[in-house]
Amino acid sequence: MSDAIKQSSQSVNKKSRQGKAKVSLARQAALKTLKQVFSGQSLSAVQARTIDALEDKRDRGLTNEIVNGVLRWRWQLEFFTSKLLAKALKKKDIDVQLILLMALYELKECRTPDYAIINDAVELSRKAGKKWAAGLVNAVLRRFTREKEELIESMRDGQAIYSHPRWLLEKIKADWPENWKQILDANNQRPAFWLRVNQKHYQVEDYQKQLTENDIESQLSVFPNQIAVSALKLSQGLDVRTLPGFADGAVSVQDVGAQLTAELLNVTGNTQVLDLCAAPGGKTCHLLERYDEIEKVMAVEIDESRMTRVSENLQRLKLESRAELIVADASEYREWWSGEKLERILIDAPCSASGVIRRHPDIKTLRRESDITPLVELQASILNAAWQMLATGGELLYVTCSVFKDENQNQIQAFLSRNKDATEIKIDADWGKVCDYGRQLLPGEFDADGFYFCRLKKLSAEK
Repeated sequence: MSDAIKQSSQSVNKKSRQGKAKVSLARQAALKTLKQVFSGQSLSAVQARTIDALEDKRDRGLTNEIVNGVLRWRWQLEFFTSKLLAKALKKKDIDVQLILLMALYELKECRTPDYAIINDAVELSRKAGKKWAAGLVNAVLRRFTREKEELIESMRDGQAIYSHPRWLLEKIKADWPENWKQILDANNQRPAFWLRVNQKHYQVEDYQKQLTENDIESQLSVFPNQIAVSALKLSQGLDVRTLPGFADGAVSVQDVGAQLTAELLNVTGNTQVLDLCAAPGGKTCHLLERYDEIEKVMAVEIDESRMTRVSENLQRLKLESRAELIVADASEYREWWSGEKLERILIDAPCSASGVIRRHPDIKTLRRESDITPLVELQASILNAAWQMLATGGELLYVTCSVFKDENQNQIQAFLSRNKDATEIKIDADWGKVCDYGRQLLPGEFDADGFYFCRLKKLSAEK
């Protein structure tokens, strides 16, 4: 737990003892946020209205800690409540359930004094209109402090041990029988804070010196063969607006795994690039930074609000003159495509996001097994559309942030069976796992998120 979070919690609980505030603003915001996520909204959509709205950065820190902690360890925390409650709570008492999960997470993982956590949980239940639950919350949490070690040792089920919903755990285990524990463990880690240095402004070592001068610790990427030459990992998170040169486009936030995309697309000669499903624009911008020879990137995104993010990133990096933004359905290419064939196409395909769970722990709660088949069908339709727009001899890079083989190698296998003018270009690398088709970077490798990459080339049509 960070010093800022400890200071916020201790400050708030001091006020509580003095009678100035009964419940911390941070814990109130955490409860509000979790209720909305558990009702089906994504954390990124909710955060601006709840966490980011807090004025005190220490409150924001504590709220983030609790919310992400509960979403990350939900199934383990629910195991504890199942053992500590005489009977399960009703669905209408979701507030009480969440208050218990929040407090259990803090009691297990944080350094705040137990009495402060418990007192706030009791008061929060009253404030939430559940006065009847105050005694229950107090008793359950005090019992946990006495029996914590025994409860932890009693876990036998993988769903609780690894804190993943059963369907997700079993699917990962089936797809990666030799690596499933590694993947699950990585999913439960805090994500690394990676930057992409704009090498039109700085060499990465020079920017690292600037960070050092500003008392910001960072590390170069350790990916082999210098494939992620623009990547820097910060030792801790911070407000990106405080980074040297951020407003002027010197640096962007992007996971090091995602930064492999620009290298793998292999742009040569003056050309136009089609970037399908482009939001939020990190890969679009990186391509323009990386390749001066790109005449234009045509970025296609179906969601107009998400396309706004792409536009903002391009403007900050002063790259908008070399980009064309098209708000459209990538699979319905006849409605917006000019008819001119492209030499390079990037598909950053919509997917389960099962490779970026450590960065977005709400995926565990929001994603359903039934989501996968529709996603696979959508990916196939986008691949089919992109292939019609690719020139003979051109190359297409298919990327997902998934670890599921149905979305990755199986998707490509099915595509190749449908298109005899398509062939795979093998990715020869010292990172990731070789798949039947393409290459999988597993979550946590080189402290990156999980990504799948496959390069395809369009051959001359058979006579």
